[in-house]
Amino acid sequence: MGKKAINRLKVVLVEQGRTNKWLAEKLDKNTATVSRWCTNEMQPSLETLVEIAETLDVNVRELLVSTKD
Repeated sequence: MGKKAINRLKVVLVEQGRTNKWLAEKLDKNTATVSRWCTNEMQPSLETLVEIAETLDVNVRELLVSTKD
């Protein structure tokens, strides 16, 4: 059984034509950390998620997989 996708970070980056490396530089984070967020191996803190949303100029909700249909 695979891990459950919690965030849509990779999808939003692709939609904006941005890379993990770009986001890592903007947030002053390690590229490996951002990569692990994008693959849902690890999740950013709520505070970091808000910072990511601000950096990407999106609503924080766009970065999360909905739990309701």
